[in-house]
Amino acid sequence: MNGSTEPQAVQARYARRDGAQDALRYQLMASPSALQAQQERLRALVKLWNAHGWSSLADLAITEVGCGAGGNLQDLLRLGASPARLQGLELIAERAAQARAALPAAVQITEGDATQALLAEGSQQAVLAFTLFSSLLDPAFQRHMAETLWRWAAPGGGVLVYDFVVDNPNNPDVRGVPLAELRQLFPKAQVQSRRITLAPPIARRLPAACLAPASALLYPLRTHRLTWLAKPA
Repeated sequence: MNGSTEPQAVQARYARRDGAQDALRYQLMASPSALQAQQERLRALVKLWNAHGWSSLADLAITEVGCGAGGNLQDLLRLGASPARLQGLELIAERAAQARAALPAAVQITEGDATQALLAEGSQQAVLAFTLFSSLLDPAFQRHMAETLWRWAAPGGGVLVYDFVVDNPNNPDVRGVPLAELRQLFPKAQVQSRRITLAPPIARRLPAACLAPASALLYPLRTHRLTWLAKPA
């Protein structure tokens, strides 16, 4: 699997994207829909981890795979995670540099193919994969990534996946990851999942005041899932 070309393919697909447009689309001050999605996601995350028995993140080792510019790691810090116990893995050099600039120096950011990272087996209480699997179009590499993340997760911890469940007809560089597929990728996991996030093309067209009630009322139009894949203790 070390010879897979999927990491290079992901880099090429990312290079085709309009970085400036993406930055504006997901900038919280500029995009009410992005802010609503973030807040909804954080509430769901807290509920899932509270149900798992966690009331504090302070002593937990947490790694995010595909950490981008570090936004999710910043959210974890605000929820009480310790900088020294947080780390991010990022394939794209530019985004890894942005994460280093945005986060405390104690948060370790490692650039490169995450499957080659030197993390010990069972060393992480939580491994985050946010819109990661939808970006991996090679099924064999996707399985390899899932096996790697599961190996890093400690018994009593798990893997937290946030991803969309339907294909985007306007973007052939990604594909939906339904819950049934996650169950196949993590066959030994105890699964808790919440369907969240109003379809972004719809959310971006709504007035800010309508976003929260629309997300609650238009449940069938929620396109993402936050899924906690717990590893039995």
